[in-house]
Amino acid sequence: MSTGVAWARHLRRRRGKKIFQQALTMYRFHRTPFEEIIENILSVMESHEAYFTFPTVASTATQKPDLLKKIIHQGSEIAVHGYQHVKYPLISIKDQESDMIRALRTYEKLGIPIKGFRAPYNSYDSNTAELIERHGFRWDAGIGYLKENREKTDFFKVIQGNRELSFVCIPLNELSDDLLIDELHCSPKEMVKRLCHALDYAKKSRGVIMFDLHPIRIGQAEYVGVLDRILSYGERIGGWFPTVSQAVEIGASKSDWNGHEFCCLLTGDVDNFYFRDYLRRLG
Repeated sequence: MSTGVAWARHLRRRRGKKIFQQALTMYRFHRTPFEEIIENILSVMESHEAYFTFPTVASTATQKPDLLKKIIHQGSEIAVHGYQHVKYPLISIKDQESDMIRALRTYEKLGIPIKGFRAPYNSYDSNTAELIERHGFRWDAGIGYLKENREKTDFFKVIQGNRELSFVCIPLNELSDDLLIDELHCSPKEMVKRLCHALDYAKKSRGVIMFDLHPIRIGQAEYVGVLDRILSYGERIGGWFPTVSQAVEIGASKSDWNGHEFCCLLTGDVDNFYFRDYLRRLG
């Protein structure tokens, strides 16, 4: 029995039919080199003078530091997405902190500036927010995915005990690429329709909206046009498309999104560059 067949049987037996099918989809996506994926995204962003935020697993970053530096050179940004792609609620506060510190040290060694954080799987426990503050992150892009936060239309802060924590949180829209492509099986045309409808709501509320569109999907030739179309539409209705740090540092609010009607933050997690690393997470 080949290694590939053995792994396929293991995957179906241990994780079920759905995860097996998803793994086949991810195998197809990983056949596109990540350099091409990032180039597709950056090309679209540059054509609109817009910027993208890539929360990236630090251990993954060490495999292609030049690619991340290319992202920075274009004006987009990198954020911490953990050192390893592990669910923080499943590990101790000590291990969470160790993971954060290791990630920050890795990016410091690579010469990549870091201001923001998003936990792997958008998964937090009662300790995580305090650690985010303790280690000097300016903003967090995952706490906003909690159900009670998704419908907010402005930046907000976490209240812990009787104290407001210092970092800024951003509501994270439920229309991720995972939902649209993997679960709803939307065509690119349907994706554009749903995302543009969300932009209409942001304009109406004069608020901020943030999407999580993983590069491994949205950077594919069949989907990158979705980015182009939502940027074109967003520009027409008065949207501003900065990095998360740009938006937070300007201190924008509903009264003034840098002279625009609303703010749209395009983010996308980089969990791994290679299919073999994706498989290790499943096993």
